[in-house]
Amino acid sequence: MEVINKNVALLSNYEVYEKLLEHQEHMKKKKGPALGKAQNLATVVYQTANYLSSTPCKGQNPKCIGEVLTALKKYNLTKAEKLQLINLTPCTPVEMQLVIEEMDERFKDQEIDEMCEIIRTHLLKPKPDDNDAPAQ
Repeated sequence: MEVINKNVALLSNYEVYEKLLEHQEHMKKKKGPALGKAQNLATVVYQTANYLSSTPCKGQNPKCIGEVLTALKKYNLTKAEKLQLINLTPCTPVEMQLVIEEMDERFKDQEIDEMCEIIRTHLLKPKPDDNDAPAQ
C-alpha cells in the first residue's frame, strides 16, 4: 500500500473494514510464507478486521451510508460529526451529545430525535427478538 495524498479524505469504519477484507483476500492468493514485517502486518490486519466485524460497520454498505448523509444534510453537521455518527451509530440523545459539538445550542430536541431516528433507520439492523422467532 502506498499513500499518495494523505489529506484527501477521512475514512469510515466501513471503508477501512472493506479494505482490510480486500487485503486479506489478496494475501491469501499470494504465495509464500509471511515473514518479518509482513507477518506483523497480517496480525494487525486480522485483529483490526476482527474488531470491526463486531461493530455496526459490518452491516453497513455504501447505499445506507449515502442515505444517512443525504438525510443529515439539513442539519449542517461538520464532516467529522457525520463521520462519527456513521462510525459510532449513536441511538440516544445522550450518545449524540458526545459526538456533536454544542448540540443543545445548535439543535432543538425534536431535531435531535430526528437524527437519532435517521441513524436507527438506516445504519442499525433490527435485532431479532426472541418473541419474533418462529415456533418449532
